[in-house]
Formats: sequence, structure tokens, C-alpha cells
Amino acid sequence: MKTVLVGLGTCGISAGGEKVYRALQEELKENPGAFELKETGCIGMCYREPLVEIQDGNGGSHMYAEVSPERVGRIVEEDIVGGGTIDEWLATGEDREKGFFENQVRIVLRNSGIIDPGSIEEYLARDGYKAATKALKEMTPEQVIDEVLASGLRGRGGGGFPTGKKWQFTRGAEGTKKYIICNADEGDPGAFMDRSILESDPHAVLEGMLIAGYAIGADEAYIYCRAEYPKAIARLRQAISQAVKRGLLGENIADSGFNFKIKIKEGAGAFVCGEETALIASIEGRRGMPRFRPPFPAVSGLWGKPTNINNVETFANVPWIVANGGAAFADYGTENSKGTKVFAMAGKVRRTGLIEVPMGLTIKSIIFDVCGGIHDDKEFKAVQMGGPSGGCIPAAMCDIPVDYQEVNKTGAIMGSGGLIVMDETTCMVDVAKFFLTFTQAESCGKCTFCRIGTKRMLEILERITDGQGTMEDLDNLEELSEQIRAASLCGLGQTAPNPVITTLKYFREEYEAHIRDKKCPAHECAALLTYDINENCNGCTACARACPTAAITGERKEMHYLNQDLCIKCGKCFTVCRFDAVTKD
Repeated sequence: MKTVLVGLGTCGISAGGEKVYRALQEELKENPGAFELKETGCIGMCYREPLVEIQDGNGGSHMYAEVSPERVGRIVEEDIVGGGTIDEWLATGEDREKGFFENQVRIVLRNSGIIDPGSIEEYLARDGYKAATKALKEMTPEQVIDEVLASGLRGRGGGGFPTGKKWQFTRGAEGTKKYIICNADEGDPGAFMDRSILESDPHAVLEGMLIAGYAIGADEAYIYCRAEYPKAIARLRQAISQAVKRGLLGENIADSGFNFKIKIKEGAGAFVCGEETALIASIEGRRGMPRFRPPFPAVSGLWGKPTNINNVETFANVPWIVANGGAAFADYGTENSKGTKVFAMAGKVRRTGLIEVPMGLTIKSIIFDVCGGIHDDKEFKAVQMGGPSGGCIPAAMCDIPVDYQEVNKTGAIMGSGGLIVMDETTCMVDVAKFFLTFTQAESCGKCTFCRIGTKRMLEILERITDGQGTMEDLDNLEELSEQIRAASLCGLGQTAPNPVITTLKYFREEYEAHIRDKKCPAHECAALLTYDINENCNGCTACARACPTAAITGERKEMHYLNQDLCIKCGKCFTVCRFDAVTKD
């Protein structure tokens, strides 16, 4: 019997995947027994959702992209029942799709888009929980830690601290009561790695936490997941319940004598709670604000007990490492950065979505070989790496490898894996303002320099994009950046100036154009734009009908005119014109 899989991660659902699933359910009623219908998580090709995969039962499969409910009937009739394929709808039927999966190495995403995330049986069928059983029955806690050390796995949440060493410190800390925390408080704009992993393969994260608990001597754990991830939370709750019923969580796991339970704590969406001490405060019921370190959580964390904190991607790597050996993981990557890295690709790139590539691959290769280059063949300008805590890396430096040290040299950071691609139409001053708007709003307010300094920086950036900036403002931005970095308590404040620092470093001429010429080179800052109508106008009246202030006048089939005194620079005339008759400068 054929199996039909529908991608129902958040990406698939938002593109209409649930409607496609329901349409397939109706077709199944008309053709009982013709196929088995299942849901799966994020397949990775978010740019072509909704995605439907047809498995023939003999090991072969093919996938349809951009499936709508209206297409379902033909797919069932001609493919599932008829045995043919509809070539023009195939996801891999175009040359531009080549390289997306071929250039990836999937360890964390090994089950994503393959299994039903709601089925523990499918996870077990792909060797799920075998690594945990191996650790509990065949290895000492020290041997587990040694294997993680040998792998070279570094924390994938952004800090990049060696995971094995963190486990060592927690295991060696005094006290018999210890905790594991999974940080799923993913808050970077444009980042969706952790959400997709939890939605697509929740048991991999639970198994990684179970192994970590055994290694450090913890019998209790928390997953701190933001409430804005309802699908991830629902699948986690289901997975925990399934694992408990199977005896893979709870008391005397796999007859090993080891006890381990996992609870879920829903966060309220405060970006600062991604910082480990603020996260701990939130779990304890206090306001999520960072505290001074030391002591570090490995010594005194949740309720004053030794606590190990890793993020979702870090834990998802662990079962594979224990099952295959640390050396196998270390075969991928570079000397300083082992293994693979999951990236959420967003922005002006053709293939937006979720990818996993070996460490050491260049930024250029990720953008052009894996993700098909820049959308609409525009010129690649820069990439924002590391979210609001990261920085902008210019196209001229795109040959650097994805490696913690190499990325840090640019002024950006690896971060948790959000990667936003920008083209020639992106204003770098506006990008810096966007990220400062975010970090300023998300500051917990505890540190004066973070609370007030980011506000002053944002005010300067707003003046510059409004055409009111001065050259002295650039010196003030640099001075404030250094003061905020030096005087802030946690990572949010210490890294908040990074987008400004890197754009000033690599795109200073754009700042100067905004100040000296009162022009935005990318034609993005509304206050610095001038719209006008040229001789291409044929009097179609589309621009006049779209203008909210009646600034455009003219008779039908005659050239129109724009009154600059009435123009509010909304850009609607430019958007609706199909004849290149409206210009912006």
C-alpha cells in the first residue's frame, strides 16, 4: 500500500497544509484502502510548502510541492491510484532544486520530514532510544561524558561552550540533587531551528536529555519552551506521555534502576529568558532577569542545585553521538568546530527553509550551492548571522567557513543558527535600526547601559534614517556601543550593539550617504525617498487610484503628475505601476 505524507510543521500549516490533509482524508473516504495517510514535520523546503510525499511501499518515493486542495484529486487519481506522476508538480522537477538536499549532512534532522512526530513507534523503528538504552546498560556516566567530549560537540545555543566539559562540571559539582534544563526559548527574529526540531522529532530531544541526566546524575528535567510554539509544546507533551507509557521515562527506565522525569515550562516570550540565569529565575516563578556569575548554573542553578543547560539542537545531537561514537561526529567539521549545524534560512535567498550542513562549509556555499542563490538574481550584499546578538557579514567576506572562531573574527557570532540573507535592495542602516528596536524593547531593564544606552542608540539610528543625522552621530554610536558591551550584565546587552558595530565597519558609506547626501542608496528609507512619474505613464490611473492622499492627478490615457507637497511617500504608486512609469530616488 502507498503511504502519503503531508508536511505539517508550522511552516506547512501556515502555507495551507492542513487543508491539503483534510482534502486527502476526503479522497481516502472515496477510495478506501487506496493509501495510508500520515503527517510529518518540517521537510526543510519551506519555500515550496505545502509538500506531499508519495511512498510506493517498495522503498521509492517522490514529492509534490505547492500542493493545494484543488490539486489533491488529480494527485490521487493519476498518481496514487493510477500509478503515474505529475511531473510539473514535482518538488525536485526543476534544475534550481538541485543541491538542496545533496549538500546537506543530516544528523539533528535525521528524522525530520520522515517520521510521524506523533508516533513513538516510528521513532523506535529508526533506532530511537537505543542510544539511551546503550548508555544506561553498557556505559558508565563518565564514559558517556568522554564520548561527548570526543565528539567535540559545542553548545548550539550560541555560546559554543564544549558540551562535554559543561556536563563534567555539573557531574563534579557537590550535591545529590541535580537538574537538566533544555533551553527552547528561541527568540531571534528569523530563527526557527529549535521549533522545527521539536515539531518534527521531539523524541530525539527527550532521549538526549535522558542521556544527559544519566551522565550528570540528574533525575529531573525541564523543557523551557516559549508559549508562542503551541505545536511544539503539544508534540512534546504527547512524546513525554508516550515515553512514560513505554517505560522510557519515569521510574526504573529500561530496568536500569535510573529514574528520570521531564516537565514542560511555558515561557511568556521574553527574549532575555534565553539567557540561562534569567531562564532559571522564570522557572522558579520569579521575574526573568539575569544575575551575576559565578556561581555558574553547573554549581548553583535551579533552586540552588547544580544544573546543566543545553539548547534543543545540542540535545538532539546526543543520541546520534552515543550510538555512533564521538569520533564519527568529529569526522565532520573543522578543527575548532566539529559536527554539523542547523540553519534557518530567511531573507532574500531563493530556498528559504531549514538546512543542516557540516561545519566548515563557507557562507557562499550555503547561500548559492544549498539555497540556490539570491532571489530574483539580485546582487548578494550581506548576511546577518546570530540574530540580534550577531552581526552583518558583507558579501566580500562570504568565503569564510562556518566555524565559531572564523565567524567571531568578523564581528558577528554563530548564534543559534538564524541566517538572514540580504541583497542590493537592503538598507544596512535600516537593518541595524530593526535589530536595535528589537533588543531595546526586549531589554529587561536591569542594567543602566543596556536599558538607556540602547534607547539612545535607537534614537540616533532613527534620526539618520529620517535624514536628520550628523557625522557626530557615528562617533556617538561607536562610543555607546563600547560602553554597553562593557557594562551590561548578560549576553543580551553585551551583544546588542553588534548589528550597529558591524554595519558601521563594513557599510559606513551607507551611513554617510544618509547623513551627507540625505539619500538612502538602497532606496528603502521612506523619509529620504522622492517618488515621481516619468514619460512611460500611459494614463492607466492605477497609481492615482492607489494614492491615499490624492497626490496624483491626470486624465485617463494621458500622462499623470505627482504633487510632491501631498506625497506621503507610502510607495503604493510604485508598487501598483506595471509600466515602470513611477520612479523612486
